[in-house]
Amino acid sequence: MSRLSYHPKAFLTLKRNVPRGLANRTKVIMALEKEPSNAKELSEKTGMSYASVLHHLHLLEKEHIVARRGGRPYMWELTGAGQQSLIEVWLHSASSTGEG
Repeated sequence: MSRLSYHPKAFLTLKRNVPRGLANRTKVIMALEKEPSNAKELSEKTGMSYASVLHHLHLLEKEHIVARRGGRPYMWELTGAGQQSLIEVWLHSASSTGEG
């Protein structure tokens, strides 16, 4: 998976963004774009282990990109957060490299 094929919301500010994590978070986010789901459903939809899905959901939750609703099993859904900080990061990197 090339760098350009990662979902913009898969990039985290509090953690190091390694290709494998970006790819897994992209899968989770793309599944949640279609419909809110619980972790078990996300595991089945993405082909990832249940533990890996939960790990990435918790990372995304810390950055307010996803939120859980209801009781167990929690339904996870995307929030509107994350996009503004991504734009700010892109603008900063473009201005420092002379792009944009």
